[in-house]
Amino acid sequence: MKVTPDIPTAQGVLEAALYVDDLDSAERFYGEILGLEKIQRVTDRHVFYRLGASVLLIFNADETEKAPTNPDLPVPPHGARGPGHVCLSMSRAQIQVMRKHLLDWNVPIEAEFDWPNGARSLYIRDPAGNSVEFAEPHLWGQT
Repeated sequence: MKVTPDIPTAQGVLEAALYVDDLDSAERFYGEILGLEKIQRVTDRHVFYRLGASVLLIFNADETEKAPTNPDLPVPPHGARGPGHVCLSMSRAQIQVMRKHLLDWNVPIEAEFDWPNGARSLYIRDPAGNSVEFAEPHLWGQT
């Protein structure tokens, strides 16, 4: 695919979303177990976490499929069903520390391996069944 100079190129992912049925379990998992910085929670609709320059949005799919009620924030209805995936960037040493931390919390490790380019990945599941990966940034050629 040819890049057209007239079209602006996105500089990264500002936010990513996962969908869950039980927001309390998700908040405990991402906040207490993974230690992410919570930005906000709105009733049973969503809980948001900061990850560096990005934000991880955790939505109750039933609530995000409803039409917006605030005319000042007309976010279109959206949502997904079934397990999604998110990959969190960490150094190899941080992944090893996280691995031990997860096992201390009795979170099963689903898979862990080195990719052909040498990047390490570790996979777990959140309480909703979403795939959560921790990987070294050079997996995709980043430092």
